Amino acid sequence: MYFIGLSIIAVLLLLFMWKEAFRNHVSNQVIHLENLPESFSDLHIFFISDIHRRLIHQDIIEQVKGKVDIVIIGGDLTERGVPFSRTKENIQRLNVLGPVYFVWGNNDFEVNNANLRRELISSNVKILENSHATLRSQTGEKIYLIGVGEISFELDRLDIALENIDDPNGFKIVICHNPEIVDQITPADNIPLVLSGHTHGGQINFFGLGLYPIGKLHHLSFTNILISNGYGTTKLPLRLCARAECHLIKISKN
Repeated sequence: MYFIGLSIIAVLLLLFMWKEAFRNHVSNQVIHLENLPESFSDLHIFFISDIHRRLIHQDIIEQVKGKVDIVIIGGDLTERGVPFSRTKENIQRLNVLGPVYFVWGNNDFEVNNANLRRELISSNVKILENSHATLRSQTGEKIYLIGVGEISFELDRLDIALENIDDPNGFKIVICHNPEIVDQITPADNIPLVLSGHTHGGQINFFGLGLYPIGKLHHLSFTNILISNGYGTTKLPLRLCARAECHLIKISKN
């Protein structure tokens, strides 16, 4: 009986962990940044990272449709073994929401890089590779979206991404798949916000014990960094105490 009881508990735990891995949860995040340009007050960003093998659920799309100014894919859009048709469908679903920006994650290099790049470009997704895109308001104010290359493969060049910005004191948002990018940022860079993923919140995190801490917004002395738990999983489709998530971020001055 004891063995049967333990077996039932183990099965129930595995079912719970599988369910957590396939949750469709949008985390609503309000980030107050005083130096946000006035004309961009209440900027809304849909941020999703670490999609991996999942197909973005239509409920997610419907939940945020009409509430988004831009979409940012924070890397690991796909991985080895994922049907390319699924990756294309994910891109098209995100395209419905607004202009899409993309940075590479380590698992994105497991697939045919040229095919993925071609599909992103043909779908009007802006690829940020140690480069930036400029958002301009009707009043002429700017926000710089800065994408940094994958740290795992030493493709990260924050210095190059920053050097072509025409206003070094302008409002900047850095996107990098790996949150270790924060170690390269200095107060002089004047970067108030970083968006990242990669860690999956440890994916299986038992009472705070896991490979990585659970994702959250960290307020540092010189910047803020949002580390997402990510939407998908890698290797095992299981999660514990690190629920699958994507983010509807509202950036506000007050």
